[in-house]
Amino acid sequence: MRKKYQELINSLTDKELHIHLYLTQIILLVISFVLGLWLFDDFSYLNNFHLYDLNILTIGFSAGMGVVMIDIILMQVLPSSYYDDGGLNIRIFKNRKIFQILFLAAFVSFSEELLFRGIIQTKVGLFLASLIFAIIHYRYLFNWFLFLNIVLLSFFIGAIFEWTDNLAVTIMMHFTIDFLLGLYIRYKHFSN
Repeated sequence: MRKKYQELINSLTDKELHIHLYLTQIILLVISFVLGLWLFDDFSYLNNFHLYDLNILTIGFSAGMGVVMIDIILMQVLPSSYYDDGGLNIRIFKNRKIFQILFLAAFVSFSEELLFRGIIQTKVGLFLASLIFAIIHYRYLFNWFLFLNIVLLSFFIGAIFEWTDNLAVTIMMHFTIDFLLGLYIRYKHFSN
């Protein structure tokens, strides 16, 4: 299964890869809209979105920074095979401009947190939402360390949501992680 997945990814150009990535996020937004209509009255899940909350920076940004620092330290001390996702993250970020990484991180963090924390976790709880979040990050299923990493991260983000009851906090945390790790990959592997 991993070999077929790797062949599929390798057959895509970088442009096609990015198109698929954005299409996946658009599908998550459509799913959020449909589930939001079906499971909630008047999009009430959006009531968990508070922009004027200091926790966005004090908890969301700080927790995201902490995750990134731990991840970078582990990347330095663990064998590179522990972080091997088949080269997908490198292909996504290595030749992107900073603005493109910023936009991608913002789009991914918004669409994934809206669905997995705002809708799924609100309806079925932290445990199931965290497992579903980990499973949709399909490429990590082939590497025990990355899968464990994404499961723990998902539970951590979900716990932050439970604690703060604010989607903006988890979106900031998710954005901080994706943006900074995207920059790290870009500058580590930049080929222009």
